[in-house]
Amino acid sequence: MLHSSAARLLLGLGLLTAPLLSQAQQAAPVQYRISFPNAAHHEAQVVATFAQVPAGRPLQVRMARSSPGRYALHEFAKNVYDVQATDAQGKALPLSHPDPYGWDVTPGPDGTVRFSYTVFGDRTDGTYLGIDAQHAHLNIPATFAYARGLDQRPVEVRFDLPAGWNVASQLQPGGEVWRAPHFQYFMDSPTSLGAHQVRSWQEDGRTIEMQVLHPGTAADLDRYAELTKGVVREARAVFGELPQYDFGRYTFVADYLPQASGDGMEHRNSTSVTNARPISGPGALDNLGTVSHEFFHSWNVERIRPRDLEPFDFERANMSDMLWFAEGFTQYYGELLLRRSGAYPTDKQYCDEALNGLVNSMQVPGAQRYGAIYMSQQAPFVDAARSIDPSNRANTYQSYYFVGGANALALDLLLRQRYKTDLDTYMRAVWQQHGKPQKDYAPERPYTVPELQRLLGQVSGDTAFAGQFFRQHIYRATPHDYAALLAPAGLLVRPARPDVPTFGAPGQVAFTNKRYVISYGTLVGSPLYQVGLDRDDEILRFDGKELKSEKDLPKLLKKHKVGDTVPVEFRSRGQVRTVQVPLTASTSLAVVPAEQATPEQLAFRAAWLGAKAK
Repeated sequence: MLHSSAARLLLGLGLLTAPLLSQAQQAAPVQYRISFPNAAHHEAQVVATFAQVPAGRPLQVRMARSSPGRYALHEFAKNVYDVQATDAQGKALPLSHPDPYGWDVTPGPDGTVRFSYTVFGDRTDGTYLGIDAQHAHLNIPATFAYARGLDQRPVEVRFDLPAGWNVASQLQPGGEVWRAPHFQYFMDSPTSLGAHQVRSWQEDGRTIEMQVLHPGTAADLDRYAELTKGVVREARAVFGELPQYDFGRYTFVADYLPQASGDGMEHRNSTSVTNARPISGPGALDNLGTVSHEFFHSWNVERIRPRDLEPFDFERANMSDMLWFAEGFTQYYGELLLRRSGAYPTDKQYCDEALNGLVNSMQVPGAQRYGAIYMSQQAPFVDAARSIDPSNRANTYQSYYFVGGANALALDLLLRQRYKTDLDTYMRAVWQQHGKPQKDYAPERPYTVPELQRLLGQVSGDTAFAGQFFRQHIYRATPHDYAALLAPAGLLVRPARPDVPTFGAPGQVAFTNKRYVISYGTLVGSPLYQVGLDRDDEILRFDGKELKSEKDLPKLLKKHKVGDTVPVEFRSRGQVRTVQVPLTASTSLAVVPAEQATPEQLAFRAAWLGAKAK
């Protein structure tokens, strides 16, 4: 959309209401209307109106194939049917179906195309569409068709709501119509419809609101909102300020319902968080971890944006070199904010819930094989992607969430120990140069990997260190010495179960259908890999004893110690063999606070993990 400078200023301040500009200044907005006459069976009716369509060529109407924050293809058109197209008077227009994702409509003389369809959705999460008699959780790309070439037009949506439902969305409200300045913003605006409970407060002159569907009590939500406030304040303290949310507010669009799937998805001025876990009891802290991670994204990835994701392409898989930073550094901070806010009340709990996972994530073969950039590039194959053929990812991949998070942990400790600075300072520098400058609801200066390296050199005052860190740990996979890095904080890294013999990685040898089988590919370097066992092999005898029940293998393992070698008979694709398998200790590590930490170590730990919000 082309704006005058005055209009841009008003838009940035959130003061211009729709129509955002007069009809004389721009084309007609794209208009949608959605209703739910068959919600119990997970259907919605959608009418999209495209007015002032250029004559002489078909209007190409499409469903998205991908979704913001997800990088694989999802083919949302598969759930669209009963498609019709008419002009403004209801006269049918010529309609063709040239590819699996869309329809071409020939406009009539009035230049208006009304495109209507039924869409099915029964998955409540951050990617898909979930509709039932209780609510509708709309991921916009999964719900609304769009027309090519109309990207810069403003968007208006009317929700025909069942009795008792209301709207939770980052879209700009205006009576019965909710608005977005253009296509990219609209597609990035998840919306929940239902009987939401609301909690809101002011932070830095912005409204932070929680719009929540949950079966619990008002008191449950009050407690959960207080925990969320602590996370919001600690996240703000990292960057020194909140973003200028476009319409003055940030919305947690939250569906904690039994039918929801566990997910969190970041958006520019909101997040979609869904889970079947309740917001009270043990589940509350797990849910809060998602809230913390997603709120940090309102800086990192939404405004501090990788150049290769800007703008997002809804017609293909989106690959980025920088998800190790966008998601991985956010993973590190999501947990760190829980400790700083007091949601994790002790350092031990932070070790158990966060540090153990990060340190152990780097022990797997994939993490030792490829660097963080390669892992980021794999997102289209692993981020909620579906395939039916087996892969060797157990040996070639580790999530960019963990690879990035583990590198963030190491970098934070290195900056604190060597350069009297920290990762917070680095993140603020990235924010000031690549996140804070915004224009037309997008970053003015999305970043690249070399720019992240350059800023690390500035913050540390050592460009050689920055270059070495990126070469060794971002481009390649040189391991960090976490024992040495964590020692100044009085935290020990030691084997988790050094005296307990193991037979396969956790969950790898599973009792299924009255048989012991290898449930997933064995890991390079492990005893099972070395002797030739692999996925779907059946263990028949262990140490000469036939395995008949689920209790047999654990009972036999208890008779041995680390270092023993036992005969194992197994069937592999019809062939029966016997091999000698050495029993080793688990490679898992544990991070624990030292019993006798020095005052200097405790001070270092407090400066790192202690509250920063004032």
